Amino acid sequence: MRSSQMLIGGEWVDSRSGRTFESFDPYTGQPWALVPRAAPEDIDAAVAAARAAFRDSSWRDLSATDRGVLLARVGDLLAERAEELAELETRDNGKLISEMGAQLRYLPQWFRYYAGLADKLEGRVIPIEKPGMFNFTLEEPLGVVAALTPWNSPLMLGTWKLAPALAAGNTFVWKPSEHSSVSALEFGKLFAEAGFPPGVVNIVTGFGNEIGDALVGHPDVAKVAFTGGDATGQRVYETAAAGIKPVTMELGGKSANIVFADADLDNALKGVVSGILAATGQTCVAGSRALIHRSIVDEFVERFVALATTARMGNPLDPDTQIGPVATRPQLAKVLDYIDIARTEGAKCVLGGGRAERPECGDGWFVEPTVFVDVEPGMRIAQEEVFGPVLGVIPFDDDDEAVEIANDTVYGLAAGVWTADIGRCLTMARRLESGTVWINTYRASSYLSPFGGYKRSGFGRENGLAAIREYVQEKSVWIDTSGETPNPFIQR
Repeated sequence: MRSSQMLIGGEWVDSRSGRTFESFDPYTGQPWALVPRAAPEDIDAAVAAARAAFRDSSWRDLSATDRGVLLARVGDLLAERAEELAELETRDNGKLISEMGAQLRYLPQWFRYYAGLADKLEGRVIPIEKPGMFNFTLEEPLGVVAALTPWNSPLMLGTWKLAPALAAGNTFVWKPSEHSSVSALEFGKLFAEAGFPPGVVNIVTGFGNEIGDALVGHPDVAKVAFTGGDATGQRVYETAAAGIKPVTMELGGKSANIVFADADLDNALKGVVSGILAATGQTCVAGSRALIHRSIVDEFVERFVALATTARMGNPLDPDTQIGPVATRPQLAKVLDYIDIARTEGAKCVLGGGRAERPECGDGWFVEPTVFVDVEPGMRIAQEEVFGPVLGVIPFDDDDEAVEIANDTVYGLAAGVWTADIGRCLTMARRLESGTVWINTYRASSYLSPFGGYKRSGFGRENGLAAIREYVQEKSVWIDTSGETPNPFIQR
């Protein structure tokens, strides 16, 4: 099996205890790699390395322009190794090589974008109304950033944090999910090759219940960036709050994909497929609720089922595969449990509804594409995040009802709208309580545009100009130019 080591202080090391754990290939259901199993003492070493690097002149005195040069080099190196890293990620989490390849080929743009932003962090001169006073601001890095990422897109979600944090001058300790650590560790090699000083980027691997609190609660960690489920996010938030640390959180979702009667139905069908079957439904923005205008709901379901039935399942390393396995054994059990819950609550399954037993699926962790109708907005299948290829169809009668149903969850990460009415497009974009609204498209993202959630889907923004602001703090500097100090007992 493949063996990996952690990156701490510029060195590739085993865990201090020597313990490892197995990473499983979701397609075969078998272990394929050994990964170091870190303990709190490994976290202490990684944070100490990041703290030392933050204070060291090789990083502290590096100009913002030169930081940008290093980031651009990472982007170039990533472009050269995109296919290799995509294959590792597919082996580790079962996502399609076609999607992972496209994703990894696109990721260099994040490093190039934030390379260009690194020396654009500019303070302000404030026209203070007090005579004899000059006031300006500085934007400074926070210090050591701790990042925790999930198993569904480790390199993309890691990059969304790494690139802006490093551009702003911070140092970094990254804990990828225990279910998908191999690609992250291989990715870590690019930073030394690009010329980053030792300790600026550190990667530790292990189980969240063993090292998560130690990392988030470490007194030398200045900022926490987390992507994952909202229950874990709440635990992370509480732990960070004990240290009064700023936190960026992108959490779960229960996104509504809303199809109006005037929509181009062919495109809307593809959009709903993209929302729930792409990535096997394992995305925070999964459009797991299809809100369909009552006048077209029967036709839509009939055509959706026919289209979904043609989806090719199988080996995610095969470029022709369209639906791969669920990423982890526990997630497989969770998805199947939710299917049973939906039936118990009275929803009607019109497609799939169980584990895939096709020959092309082998012994992997596959779930048949599943569609439920007769779904009521209050059902658990319509309120809770399943994170699998399970769609609930909910009819609506008018715009107001569509908005009411769409907004009636604790989540607010994304929404889709399919309509030919430009006025409706703009109105729905304003009324939907979601951090992202896609209109006549779905699952589009860019390094240029902010991404994040409303409500229990989190706070803070990743990507775009907004992201780099999450990794700086503003300092106000006052200078007395009058040469005279007035009464010291009166505030100036």
